[in-house]
Amino acid sequence: MIKHRFRPALRLGVRILLVGIVAASVQVITSTTASADPTSATWLKLRNCESSNRYAVNTGNGYYGAYQFDLPTWRSVGGTGRPDQASPAEQDFRALYLYRMRGWQPWECAGMLGLRSDGDARSKRVPTYAESAYIGGGGSPAPGPGKPAWPGVVYAYGDCAPSLKTFQLRMNAFGYGFDGTGCYYDKTKQAVLDLQRSNAINDSGRLGPKTWTAAWEGKAPR
Repeated sequence: MIKHRFRPALRLGVRILLVGIVAASVQVITSTTASADPTSATWLKLRNCESSNRYAVNTGNGYYGAYQFDLPTWRSVGGTGRPDQASPAEQDFRALYLYRMRGWQPWECAGMLGLRSDGDARSKRVPTYAESAYIGGGGSPAPGPGKPAWPGVVYAYGDCAPSLKTFQLRMNAFGYGFDGTGCYYDKTKQAVLDLQRSNAINDSGRLGPKTWTAAWEGKAPR
């Protein structure tokens, strides 16, 4: 009889224990997903669908860049100018900003790909550039042996040289869309100025050793 008297209490204790375990599990799951942004692989899938991963694309249909922003949407998250003329780092940042404001809703490709929102979708948390750097399209170039030696010549407007082609092709990593003519005209000057201003180099518009090094080892132009 004593055993029967304590069975309800035992069952109640087991139920409380199980509820506690479930609650703890929910808390762990919630804490690990609440502040998660989409992975860099997910962003790459989106870019491939939207623009074939081309940051400088402008097809004339009113949508621009890797994430195919229209101008009102771009400006709603603080973008200036045209998206396709912004650096990859800037486009990545604005894409994450938009995701945190509206989730995947603005991108038709997200629905086509079956992308699912996570805890940061529509969180209204404005990201930092550091938080968007993981996305992969616009991080600072990694230092290493891939950087060619500075050619020893300070280039200016009107110059043409094989080393200028090397510089131009490097800047395509930031979405500039050079054809690699090797000649220094307006587009090259703008790339040089953008790079200098992002790396606290005197914005002379001349391609010297500091600017050359920054193209491979400095901060991405904005």
